[in-house]
Amino acid sequence: MKLTRRNFVKKSGQVLLALPLLGSSLMSFKLPQNTRPLKILILGGTSFLGPHQIAYALSRGHRISTFTRGKSKPTVHFDKFDKVEQLIGDRENDLSAIETGEWDLVIDNSGRKTEWTRKTAQLLKDRASIYMYTSSTGVYYPYLKESVDENDQVLLTEPKIEMDDETKLEYWYGVMKATSEEETIKAFGKDRSIIVRPTYMMGPGDKTDRFIYWPIRLSRGGEMLIPGQAQDPVQYIDVRDVAQFMINLAEKNLTGTYNAAGPEKATGMHKFAEEIKPTFSNEISYVYIEDYPFLLENELPYLVPWIMPTGNNYGTARIKNKKAIENGLKCRDLKQSIRDTLAWWNSEVLTQERRDKFENDPKGLLQREEMILSKWKGKKN
Repeated sequence: MKLTRRNFVKKSGQVLLALPLLGSSLMSFKLPQNTRPLKILILGGTSFLGPHQIAYALSRGHRISTFTRGKSKPTVHFDKFDKVEQLIGDRENDLSAIETGEWDLVIDNSGRKTEWTRKTAQLLKDRASIYMYTSSTGVYYPYLKESVDENDQVLLTEPKIEMDDETKLEYWYGVMKATSEEETIKAFGKDRSIIVRPTYMMGPGDKTDRFIYWPIRLSRGGEMLIPGQAQDPVQYIDVRDVAQFMINLAEKNLTGTYNAAGPEKATGMHKFAEEIKPTFSNEISYVYIEDYPFLLENELPYLVPWIMPTGNNYGTARIKNKKAIENGLKCRDLKQSIRDTLAWWNSEVLTQERRDKFENDPKGLLQREEMILSKWKGKKN
């Protein structure tokens, strides 16, 4: 396993179905009193976060346009896209579809190059009221502090030092996100910019497969490996909670920067494990492995949301979320997130090929767990 902050590898399983169970409750929401419907442009919108933003925003009466290359298909809320104006172009070299038009809110989900954000923010600054940039807690890399809040310094330049490929990716990603934040504020000003920095997102529609181990493994029951020491901090956030938080910030015109990190209260690895243990009604027993050298020897430096809190990753799960919580971020029940994610994973929206690729990966923990547990028991004896 390789430790990287974000995995940009595109997964297979693009299909044309929606999951009714993920959207059926949305229609119960109503706009706050004295809040008018917004005209929203989402740059991106078909990947992980976007479909959840769209479903929630539509349920509250907002009007949505998306700007994409027209190549990706969502694996959640597909039925909502016939209610969306779909503008086609390319952030690299074709912004013609958004050279006219006005919006109350622009949500930049697909800003994977600083130049992309600079160009769209400058293009739209006189035709949009608010620009919301989807950033990341990766802007705080390396994570060396005990706690990090929105006022802490972010990563604006890559150090000129020797580093391995994984560390290079960490630095590149953090710099790209932080400088894209700067371009947002440069074009729109602080009073018209919203920056949201999610930690590791999980939930239905996740293309990274970085969290799906937990729903699959918990559903199988039996003896289960839990890596990490009891107080190792863990942070995570359901993608639907991020989506709702972002739309609600815009509705209330709450500009500024927010760390979108859950859970609401600090949680250690063992507490996380005990919380998810009763997710399914099956027999399950934990084997806690707290030995860092043993875990590293067996290529288990992380199992998101657990990341070994050493070196540059000491504070990766020590991000303060107080400001976001005070301004409306709510975190749903973790066990329900796991059940919903498993239902999505096993549904017809994904191919069996994709499931098999993850579940049968000889390098993945699902396939290696029994061997690692056997080695651990032998070491203990």
